[in-house]
Amino acid sequence: MKISDILKLDAIIADLKAKNKSEIIKELSQAVAPVAGAEAQDVAGVLMERENLGSTGIGGGIAIPHGKLDTVKSIAVGFGRSIKGIDFDSLDNRPVHLFFLLLTPEHSTGGHLKVLAHISKRLKMDQFKERLLSADSTEQIHQIILENDEEF
Repeated sequence: MKISDILKLDAIIADLKAKNKSEIIKELSQAVAPVAGAEAQDVAGVLMERENLGSTGIGGGIAIPHGKLDTVKSIAVGFGRSIKGIDFDSLDNRPVHLFFLLLTPEHSTGGHLKVLAHISKRLKMDQFKERLLSADSTEQIHQIILENDEEF
C-alpha cells in the first residue's frame, strides 16, 4: 500500500482556516469524513479523545492526529496546512503547520502503525516538508506527496 492509495484530493486542505486545536480537528474531520465513510462529528470526537491522552503534535511544525473508529471500513488519510501555524500543544511548544490525519478501522492495529511510521518517515525529510509548506495549491500538495510515496 502507498499513501497515495489512501489520501484523496478531497481530503487535502491547502490553507486551514482554524485558529486552535479543536477547530483544526473539526476542519480536518469534515474533509476526511466523507472519504472515510464516517460522520464528521464522530471523527472529531475520536480525534479529540486521542488528543486528551497526549498531543499528537510531534514537533518540528508537524502533527499527526489519529484515531480508530468502528464505522470506518478502511484506512483514510487527510492532510491540512496552516500557513500561520497553530498552537497544538506540540512537544516542542512551537506552532504546527503540517497536519496528517489518520483514521483507521477499530481493529486495524498493524495497518495503523504502518501508516503512522510511513508518514513519520516522510516528514523527517526537510525538503519534503519545505515543499509542502511552499506549495501553491491543493493539487500541488497532492502531487508532492505522490512524488515521495513508496510502498509500505
